Amino acid sequence: MATDNFGVAGLGVMGRNVALNIERNGFPVIAYNRSDPNAQRMREESAGKNVTVTQSFQEFVSLLDAPRRVLLMVTAGAGTDRVIDALLEYLEPGDVLIDGGNSHFPDTDRRAKRLQEAGLHFVGCGISGGEEGALWGPSIMPGGNREAYDRIAPVLERIAAKTADDGSCVTYCGRYAAGHYVKMVHNGIEYGIMQLICEVYDILRRAVGMPTPEIQAVFQRWTESQQVGGYLVDITAQCLDKADPDSGTPIVEKILDTAGQKGTGKWTAQSALDLGIPIPTLSQAVNARILSGLKSARVEASTILDAPDPSYDGDVEELTQLLHDALHLAMIACYAQGLHLIQAASKEYEFGTDLAEVSRIWKQGCIIRSKLLDPIKKVYKEQPGIKNMLVHPSFASVVNESLPALRAVVESANRSGVATTCLGATLAYLDSYRSEFLPANLLQALRDNFGAHTYRRLDRPGVFHTHWNR
Repeated sequence: MATDNFGVAGLGVMGRNVALNIERNGFPVIAYNRSDPNAQRMREESAGKNVTVTQSFQEFVSLLDAPRRVLLMVTAGAGTDRVIDALLEYLEPGDVLIDGGNSHFPDTDRRAKRLQEAGLHFVGCGISGGEEGALWGPSIMPGGNREAYDRIAPVLERIAAKTADDGSCVTYCGRYAAGHYVKMVHNGIEYGIMQLICEVYDILRRAVGMPTPEIQAVFQRWTESQQVGGYLVDITAQCLDKADPDSGTPIVEKILDTAGQKGTGKWTAQSALDLGIPIPTLSQAVNARILSGLKSARVEASTILDAPDPSYDGDVEELTQLLHDALHLAMIACYAQGLHLIQAASKEYEFGTDLAEVSRIWKQGCIIRSKLLDPIKKVYKEQPGIKNMLVHPSFASVVNESLPALRAVVESANRSGVATTCLGATLAYLDSYRSEFLPANLLQALRDNFGAHTYRRLDRPGVFHTHWNR
């Protein structure tokens, strides 16, 4: 199997880098791209390597050893379907088609059923790590037919990121669309952590009035933190340190404050609503991006709606420590919410996903890799069925110790008029989750009043309805 060649269709940046990664690890590559620029660039970058580039689907398939293994690295959506349609004319029963894009998991299920009817195997495969990860070792999240996974595993295990203690960052995520589901939630967690970091930055910038170089120094220190250290904090320090070549000032200060998105965060929020799983930190991160896009409306509102004095007059070092502890707790909550969602989806859709394995393969290669993933993996190893890792003793102690810090940070930001969209959502989530009683008793009374929706009682069994206006 190790000598069989491997096909990569789609030679944008990610496709090229994955193809070069596969070739470097001992597997001849047959690469396809329709357009001249991408095909030519692949020829240039793979000169002298065991890579054959073609711009013909027929030639592409004919050059692959049967049973064929083809990785699609094309734009998710209609573009993926068009490439599958073209390949179906030439592929044969037993071939394996792998979708390495950020496809929506219902699309993956639809495609798998269609290809199964044609006798082909389909694997929905999440790949995280950006351009560098694709070339030197991403975190890989495949799901689908187990037989198909076993046939591509020798390649995936070689090209994936490696940990010193836990092997290759790839695992079989489960049946059906499990791979793309896990990748979708990975991206949802990524949304949440990035927004939390941005809110910490905003508090230091607007409430404290700290200049960018000093904020950079804070994040630089935190890169070594066992609590918050990880890839996203690393690149935060990197972004804050980069100077604009024209003015010499930090380039981050020149960037327009409107954020883009490609859909995976929104899909995560939608799926959580469908499954009835609360993920407020992740969902609010999507809302924060949407709000950022309302630039002109925000500029107008800033001249109409009053804001408090943003100045913070407390001890800055003390606040910085509180921000560190609050970020630590909020990051834990992001992972907890995301893994809770994957657990619920695995049960609902019969994925059979192992959360300890998911945590393990996120330790390197992916965007949300951090020092928190070792203890998270340990929790799910010890208690695979735990409903929320926050109640495990190892994390419950952190919640109890750090909740006052998160509360103090949100209160300080609120007094300064600095939005804590995700820090505040995390605080509300934790306060709600730890509450024995919530005001849903009144909510049920209101629902029963206007709509006769009925309610249950604390003191006796049964379902009740009250005539509230009599």
